[in-house]
Amino acid sequence: MDFANSAAARTALYRTMVRIRAFENAAETASQGGVSAYGQQAAGAAKVRGPLHLSTGQEAVPAGVCAHLAPPDYLTSTHRGHGHTLAKGADLGRMMCELFGKATGFNGGKGGSMHIADFSVGMLGANGVVAAGLPIAVGAAHAQKLQKKVAITVCFFGDGAINRGPFLEALNWARVYELPVLFVCEDNRWSATTASGPMTAGDGASARAEAMDIAATQVDGNDVFAVHEAAGKLVAEVRAGSGPRLLHALTYRVKGHVSVDPAAYRDPAELAAALETDPIAHARARLMTDGIAAATLAAIENEAHAEVDAALAAADAAPWPEASAAFTDVQTTGAGQWI
Repeated sequence: MDFANSAAARTALYRTMVRIRAFENAAETASQGGVSAYGQQAAGAAKVRGPLHLSTGQEAVPAGVCAHLAPPDYLTSTHRGHGHTLAKGADLGRMMCELFGKATGFNGGKGGSMHIADFSVGMLGANGVVAAGLPIAVGAAHAQKLQKKVAITVCFFGDGAINRGPFLEALNWARVYELPVLFVCEDNRWSATTASGPMTAGDGASARAEAMDIAATQVDGNDVFAVHEAAGKLVAEVRAGSGPRLLHALTYRVKGHVSVDPAAYRDPAELAAALETDPIAHARARLMTDGIAAATLAAIENEAHAEVDAALAAADAAPWPEASAAFTDVQTTGAGQWI
């Protein structure tokens, strides 16, 4: 499909972003049922079990990258991975069930937000450990190469991860063995509650990749069409056997570190400026300029909200895991002391 001249392809990117935003907005509200972001008691109990890390404001990156992937391609994610999971094709309803801790979730309610995985679409898992997805992705890509598969692996990670050891180790291994992996740095400017810039020497992810002889491309991570174009070129190169590549997407995390974090440590002016570059608003304006009717975009938004509302209701009604499930999917030492 000729993306540049295809209204269907462009609106598909918009649909992916809108679904991610609708899912996360609903999950955020569901996670604040116990205590609000401002520490005040809210009505009802929190529905989401465990911490919830939102990627609000970063939707253009997974949408633009994953549009080039097929189910056989692998993907590794971060603790902020709802967008990656949905963009890779995972079922929205089952993901909501996982967040609610229900038996019908992807991982039987055991993984929660930070450890979602859906092997059926090649999503190998989110990860609560910063930078841990990097060596997992490299291992997956090495397996693909050894098995002579045409599929590739895409590894999402944040700017905070480049200051951890696995970043160096993973990129080095991928380059030495010419592995079919695309590294995608979602540079959202924040590492938990600390600005990344003052903690990072040099010019960041792109410069470090190039120092290891890995070609890197920097892109406006809030422009889904720019991300799509840049990612398409890199994915094609990786598929052609050119070895690893890195996409450095400059974006911004508009919410706090977790859903109940008001991010009072952040300069309000910085946040206000970032909100002016909202990727969904940017894409909507671009699509309307290109002749896509406002009614068409409104219909996409309404469909996403209806889908999320149905997922919330289904997750609320879904059964809890059986107590016996606590003893499955765990490692045994063979001595039986955990039984």
